[in-house]
Amino acid sequence: MTSAHHALTAEASHAAIDTACRLLRLPTMRAQAADTIARAEREGLSYAGFLAELLMAECEDRDRRRAERRIRAAHFPREKSLREFDYRVNSNVDPAVIHNLATCEWIAKGYPLCLIGDSGTGKSHLLIGLGTAAAMAGYRVRYTTAAALVNELVEAADDKQLGKTIARYGRVDLLEIDELGYLELDRRGAEMLFQVLTEREEKSSIAIASNEAFTGWSRTFTDPRLCAAIVDRLTFNATLIETGTESYRLARSKAKQNGKAAN
Repeated sequence: MTSAHHALTAEASHAAIDTACRLLRLPTMRAQAADTIARAEREGLSYAGFLAELLMAECEDRDRRRAERRIRAAHFPREKSLREFDYRVNSNVDPAVIHNLATCEWIAKGYPLCLIGDSGTGKSHLLIGLGTAAAMAGYRVRYTTAAALVNELVEAADDKQLGKTIARYGRVDLLEIDELGYLELDRRGAEMLFQVLTEREEKSSIAIASNEAFTGWSRTFTDPRLCAAIVDRLTFNATLIETGTESYRLARSKAKQNGKAAN
């Protein structure tokens, strides 16, 4: 007995493929099916080759969409890529160290990262760039500033939701805290931040960017013992990158200006 599928016309086959892709939620295969069928007929692709191309396209597009969702969930304030970082205008930053960090091995091990340097030296660029690389590699990332994080923790405590909020920050693979050291934190805020660090200690990675050397953190964390404990949490097994004192943004602007003048 002949199968009904063998009697389908070309038009009916295309309609059946379209319907099946809709039902199975395969948007990329649905979008590329017609072109891939035409190319398979033109180039003599085998059935297996044709099917493999469509399946790989669907898998690659799903990976891309998942990465985009992870990047959105990280709440980066702007887009920054490691490829855009100009090492020529900040010789303090070793490209080999950044390339090694971009492999995300330190995140797999739960190690910290500390970026220390003056304003404008590229700390936030590197923080966002490494966070983006981690999200694209499949890790859950959350970016925040120190002030925003402490404000959120204080509000959560007032609403009796502190435990849930700390647990939520504990679940991400990489927590990035920018602008640590810009503002003085009262004891309550500092203690709550310490709880977040303790929740993640030796389990999940933290990356911080600060314009203050660790010796100056006593101005941010006014309790000496708490300050020492926080520094200890952030530096154990950490990679420390000192981005220097010369403004990366200013140096890059000068380099661009010089390039235009030369032309």
